[in-house]
Amino acid sequence: MHTSQRGAKLPYRPLAGVVPCPGGWLVAGAKLQGITLSPEAPQVFRNLLDVVDYKPAFQIISLGAPIGLHDDPEPGGRQCDRDARRLLGWPRNGAIVSAPARSVLRAFAEGKDVSLSVVGRRLITRFAEIDENVQPYWQRTIFEVHPELSFFQLNEDQPLRYSKHRRAGVEERTALLKARLPGVERILDEKVSGAKAAHQVDAAVCLWTARRIAARAVSRLPLDPEWDSAGLRMEIVR
Repeated sequence: MHTSQRGAKLPYRPLAGVVPCPGGWLVAGAKLQGITLSPEAPQVFRNLLDVVDYKPAFQIISLGAPIGLHDDPEPGGRQCDRDARRLLGWPRNGAIVSAPARSVLRAFAEGKDVSLSVVGRRLITRFAEIDENVQPYWQRTIFEVHPELSFFQLNEDQPLRYSKHRRAGVEERTALLKARLPGVERILDEKVSGAKAAHQVDAAVCLWTARRIAARAVSRLPLDPEWDSAGLRMEIVR
């Protein structure tokens, strides 16, 4: 069960960028002390609750997965998904996959045939884990982000040239991170069981956004978010 942090006040703020990966959830953690961010070696947690209940508790978690879902499918997905595509423009907008509706999660759990993208089918069990566990008050700590939007912000609000699925795209993203996030090599260079290098790149840029959240310097899509039937805000921060 998620509980608030107890005990002595820490001299730093634990932050995390978190993305789904084959082994569960890849966590790129760091300690923020003043304006100095010190990244730590990434870890894979099997369950999202393990991430939330980790001690010392992360004060900010930038989660690269959808929080808040429509009950039934809607064209183009949530408003935040549609806004993110418009902001990125072609061809990077294809990286924003619509979050599945709850009715789709239920049908999938019942073994029914559902229409999903390749990415959505691979991640649907992770999305279901979020929907089952995340409560509205958690959104004081856990924020939905998207790596492609975070890289857009990191690149001075310019879309990246290459897809992350190409070597040139990985190199482009890695160069941006190394230029803007000192110590990020601690995340990128580690060999992590249960995750791939692309997941480490995504988790690192989510950590960048966690730092922006800590500084209250983020932008939100949309400015006036939708709320789902469970009381969750449907928004993406960058």
